[in-house]
Amino acid sequence: MNEVFILIALFLIGSLVGFILTLFINNWRYKNHSIRILKDARKKGEQIKQDKILQAKEKFIELKTAHEKSIFQKNKDLELRSTKIRQKEQTLNSNFEEYNRNKKSFSQDLASFTERTELLNRKEKEIDDTRDKQVSLLENISGMTKSEAKKELIESLKAEAETDAMSHVQKTIEEAKLTANEEAKKIVIQTIQRVAAEESIDNSVSIFNIDSDDIKGRIIGREGRNIRSLEAATGVEIIVDDTPEAIILSCFDPVRREIAHLALKKLVLDGRIHPARIEEVVKKTKKDIDQEILNIGKRTVIDLGIHGLHSELIKIVGRMRYRSSYGQNLLQHSREVANLCSIMASELGVNPKLAKRAGLLHDIGKVPEENPELPHAILGMKWAEKYGENKEICNAIGAHHDEIEMNSLISAIVQVCDAISGARPGARREVVEAYLNRLKELEDLALAYRGVIKAYALQAGRELRVIVESEKISDEKAKQISYNLSKQIQKEMTYPGLIKVVVIRETRSINIAK
Repeated sequence: MNEVFILIALFLIGSLVGFILTLFINNWRYKNHSIRILKDARKKGEQIKQDKILQAKEKFIELKTAHEKSIFQKNKDLELRSTKIRQKEQTLNSNFEEYNRNKKSFSQDLASFTERTELLNRKEKEIDDTRDKQVSLLENISGMTKSEAKKELIESLKAEAETDAMSHVQKTIEEAKLTANEEAKKIVIQTIQRVAAEESIDNSVSIFNIDSDDIKGRIIGREGRNIRSLEAATGVEIIVDDTPEAIILSCFDPVRREIAHLALKKLVLDGRIHPARIEEVVKKTKKDIDQEILNIGKRTVIDLGIHGLHSELIKIVGRMRYRSSYGQNLLQHSREVANLCSIMASELGVNPKLAKRAGLLHDIGKVPEENPELPHAILGMKWAEKYGENKEICNAIGAHHDEIEMNSLISAIVQVCDAISGARPGARREVVEAYLNRLKELEDLALAYRGVIKAYALQAGRELRVIVESEKISDEKAKQISYNLSKQIQKEMTYPGLIKVVVIRETRSINIAK
């Protein structure tokens, strides 16, 4: 029993000693941990202190630098102002010295002028005395006073003037009698010209409709630069007047009118209207029209059932859509002749497809891009030969106006059907064809001059507008071209009224910002 108590007592004493040791060890660890925390806190405080000191130093240096920079700039401005003041002072001094010199020179000139004036007065008095002596001497010699001599001279001059006046009046009357007939013819011709312009308006004018009259101002542009660029690029006269919601496009060439119409439509829809954009749109529209011409040619040969036609001949057929012959649309006329040839060939037992092909191509020589020397029938025949057409078709094209001899029945059929299509009531107007030929001849005369880029006949042929290269043609040369061209037109052409020749020499300065 005692041993048990001793063991329990030892166990309790051991537990107590263990607990005391545990408390001592934990206390020692806590003290060490607190010491480490204090040390870390002191280090972090020192670090923060150093960082704040560095930031304060950097801010001080920054403020100091800005202050020094401000002081430097102010000193620089003061030096600049001082320099300007010194320059102005020097200028004023030099001007004051110049004023003193001019004042001295003026005083000298004034003295010299006074001396000269006195000398002239003395000379004038001497001349008056000499004249009085001469007048007295003449009166003694002639036996007449000064007033009597003046009166007699006036009477003599009056009689001579009356004689000359009567002679001039008589001469004027005779010249008027000689030129009266010519002047009367000129008045009649001018009247006919005005009527002709109205008669041809359907073939030379298109109407471009707009939504609002505000667009007219944008089309004209600042100082008219947009409308001038559009006219120069297309060769069409653009008339912007009081007509509500409409702009008139005037040109005898339907292709040009169509290009101008489409280009103007694109520009109005796009909204960007300026010279560079105008040139870009007109250039693209010309390409679109060329494609449209090709499409028209393809549709025509498909409608007529013609196969194997050369692509160049298809383009020529498409261009017929924009040409007229004696007021008759050339493509419509050619289609009509082709159908007539097919019917007549069937009745006569001739190949109708061959006859239809010849009828479609018989007037292709009327749509050259340049003005040729050959008649249109011969030119069309040469084109057909060049692009591999049948010999009978080539002969029919060349012989339909008897330029060459016919060697097949198809040639006779084409000639007869061409006459039928052209002779039907209302088909053709010879006056309009002559009018269009005159406009074309006007442009060709101008294009023959060296340095001419473009030429456009405007206002129903009353104005010829010529555009020349500014690098090759000077202003004096442009005036000479205008004069020579007017004289050549007067000498070589027959036309009603007057034709104004306008030569335009435009210069441009272009740079590219990179």
